[in-house]
Amino acid sequence: MKPIMIGSIKLIFFSLLLALCTAITAFGQSARLQLDHLDRLNAIADQSVDVTVDQKVLNLAKIFLAKTKDPEQQKVRELIGEIEGIYVKHFKFESAGQYSLSDIESIRTQLNGPGWSRMAGVRSKRNKQNLDVYTMIQGSKIGGLAVIAAEEKELTVVNIIGPIDLEKLMSLEGSFSIPSLEIERIKEKTQKE
Repeated sequence: MKPIMIGSIKLIFFSLLLALCTAITAFGQSARLQLDHLDRLNAIADQSVDVTVDQKVLNLAKIFLAKTKDPEQQKVRELIGEIEGIYVKHFKFESAGQYSLSDIESIRTQLNGPGWSRMAGVRSKRNKQNLDVYTMIQGSKIGGLAVIAAEEKELTVVNIIGPIDLEKLMSLEGSFSIPSLEIERIKEKTQKE
């Protein structure tokens, strides 16, 4: 073979390999959001909470919860069965305007990516509250959940990675420090609109 033809074959092969890798990356996109840019708010916030529950911690929790006979704790074990990670960032500020809309927009930009869809949005001008709930659909399952709750003096971002059963999640709202997201009310409200 001529050297030019071998070079062309290598170029075509490399292009096909690159296209395949890109397709695999898009198909298997992670539901994990990049939230590191919010770390700068730790210095500004009056109170901050940063929760990272990765696969290792979840596996330990499953072992611990396997021995319980408490029905509420068994519900938690079922809920976290296939979850790969839970990440929460919560900031409470002394006064309004200490975080910027660009902090939230950078997260929303990620949520506008492939696979994510907005499940619900609640806006309250009176209480100056905004709540957005997003899900990442992978095939016929929910592969991730993201919640952005923005108020004048508080900002909370929750990111759950892995298969999520919303019915089980709703049954645990308000228990075990799981915030009441009022998902049922949000679902009913969006269905009426």
